[in-house]
Amino acid sequence: MAGGGEDAAFLIGYRLEMTGRVFLFLQSHPSFFGRHLVKEMRRQGAECHIVNVSLGDWAFRLGTGAKNYVGKLRDWRTYLESFVQRHAITDIVYYADQRPYHRIARSLAHKLGLNTYCYEFGYLRPDWITLEKGGMGAFSHFPDDPELIRQLAEKVDREKPEGYFPYPFFPEAWNEVVYHMGPCLFPYLFAHYRRDRYYHPWIDFPSYIPRLLRSKAANDHAQAMIDDFASNKTDYFVVPMQLQSDYQIRRASHYTHMSEMVDEVMRSFKVHAKPEAHLVFKIHPLDNNIENWPGVIEEIAANYDLSHRITVIDGGNLHKLITNASGVVLINSTTGIEVLQRGIPLKVLGIAVFDIAGLAHQGPLDDFWINPPLPDGDLTKAFIKLLVASVQVKGNFFTRAGRRVATREITRRLLADDVNSYGAFVTPPPRLEKAKKMGVPMIYEDLEY
Repeated sequence: MAGGGEDAAFLIGYRLEMTGRVFLFLQSHPSFFGRHLVKEMRRQGAECHIVNVSLGDWAFRLGTGAKNYVGKLRDWRTYLESFVQRHAITDIVYYADQRPYHRIARSLAHKLGLNTYCYEFGYLRPDWITLEKGGMGAFSHFPDDPELIRQLAEKVDREKPEGYFPYPFFPEAWNEVVYHMGPCLFPYLFAHYRRDRYYHPWIDFPSYIPRLLRSKAANDHAQAMIDDFASNKTDYFVVPMQLQSDYQIRRASHYTHMSEMVDEVMRSFKVHAKPEAHLVFKIHPLDNNIENWPGVIEEIAANYDLSHRITVIDGGNLHKLITNASGVVLINSTTGIEVLQRGIPLKVLGIAVFDIAGLAHQGPLDDFWINPPLPDGDLTKAFIKLLVASVQVKGNFFTRAGRRVATREITRRLLADDVNSYGAFVTPPPRLEKAKKMGVPMIYEDLEY
């Protein structure tokens, strides 16, 4: 008699044969993760097709039998529709749903009635991967109704996965350089590839060097400031800066540049916060220093005569900084989930999966400074429980152990139609109307819900 694993593989293969599901994989994470995921899917009997659109895709997916698209972005939709029909594709999987090629794929899939699945770094950090059906950000189908979240969480019978899968900084940095510098060094290969990075790689990557050289001193200074705030019981609010290049800024907020957010926060803080309160801006640990945020923040502070109440830190223990804060204001950084778990008041300025009544402050920013509401502890637990069971996968992109755990679970969820499970799929996407009112750029213009 076959073992349990063989039985499971047989049943999955039988189900695929009966349902006729065929998977198409587009751009994947800049690592070997996509290659391992396809390998696991095929091991479980899935029919998989892969299309590369850049040299980076090709380099990390050698040996998978991938097809190369070397045409222009304007012709991508026509090519993709022909490919989908020719191979009877039923499901499309990709990393980061805001990449240009994926926005077009999502729009086409919606028109043809195909399933789409996007994966990204986890909403929970550091060793989680997000896997959602249909979209993320404004297009996430994860519920935002507090009572529905409580009801769905009660039905969850899946235990939170055990294990911890950390990874060092170097593999992530190396993979990013290889993936994005390849097309710069060999531009005649995939000559029409439309780069989606905010900064050109020749400017982006070298800019990290000065910051890395002074990181030890900057971190020591930041930690000293955090310790000083704690020992003096300073009344302060934290503003975690995000990456200007992040699609969470460009496609899940109404800001074109984060300096607009800094200005908005300071203007409100100046008028409505207590005179003794302070603002602490924390630079993102992966910031490339091109924007010179310390200089930008200090200039804006001077315009509002707030220099004596503003602190900018680059490093230090984020957990301790948050724990002792009076509140946290952010655009949509996943730091917000940690803020909620620590029971600290939170104000979200963009579109985020955790911007929910009872968790984050739903009133104007002006009202947040004086009496910021604490998040509902029971709702936070229900939210995390449902999030983990439905759209979070344990593991990471970079280590062998992390990839093995993640690719097996992602494969299981895809083949078992277990993504956004336990009813955590609401249509139309519940954050869409808010995004439209806020002025967030709508990038699936032809979608109708």
